Amino acid sequence: MEALKFQVQLKIRRPAAEVFDAVADPKKLSGYFIREASGPLVEGATVQWRFPEFDEWFPVEVREVSRPERIVLAWDAADGPYKTLIEMAFKPIDEANTLVQISESGWRDTPEGRKASYGNCGGWMHMMMGLKGWIEYGINLRAGGAL
Repeated sequence: MEALKFQVQLKIRRPAAEVFDAVADPKKLSGYFIREASGPLVEGATVQWRFPEFDEWFPVEVREVSRPERIVLAWDAADGPYKTLIEMAFKPIDEANTLVQISESGWRDTPEGRKASYGNCGGWMHMMMGLKGWIEYGINLRAGGAL
């Protein structure tokens, strides 16, 4: 049985290197997605992310960083003791525009795995919309959104 996976994508009206840095740099990432991070996304590191909705920290393994094209991460699946794989691609459309694609794979095909994958799919699309609002318009769409 094949593991569950999804992909979301969005055009961001900024050059690929600028978009990449907005994800890899924890100070920038905390401007629209996470509350805080323990460090930058550097290949081989495990960084800790804390989201506005949660008090706990989430470990994020940085498996690959190819500036400014690709970031590969892994983290614990919400439904069990295994990891899912997150792949982020930053594809230049032209000098001023980038197609950001985020895929996550590896969930078990169970009711719990499906629920967790659907939640993360929405979360990554939310992240990209926050990135777009922050990098294109200077606003944090996530501010005030957490319960």
